[in-house]
Amino acid sequence: MFDVKGKDRQAGQKLMAKLILAPSFQETFNLFKGSIPARLDMDMSKFDVCAQKSSTDLNATIKAGTLRPSMAHKMSVPDRIVGAITDVVTAHFNSDLSSEAAVKQFADSVAAAR
Repeated sequence: MFDVKGKDRQAGQKLMAKLILAPSFQETFNLFKGSIPARLDMDMSKFDVCAQKSSTDLNATIKAGTLRPSMAHKMSVPDRIVGAITDVVTAHFNSDLSSEAAVKQFADSVAAAR
């Protein structure tokens, strides 16, 4: 999708990026989705308190140079590790799996996924 040949296709990509990153689209999409905009210059007054706090925190970490990759966004660990962690956390909160057993299962699952 990203490595296209032809000026018309490249122009189409640029147009799509321009439309998706437009403030009006970012506002509508993210209000509907319940997330914060990719743009850092957005007016957050229409967003809920949680989104406003998330945006403030994101901007602060960027400014401070302390932003770290997110597991939730598949940027900090491989998918197989995310899957192992998700499976154990889900089992722990949706069953009678004890915290002690969950910790052992967590360590074993991550080790096996490596």
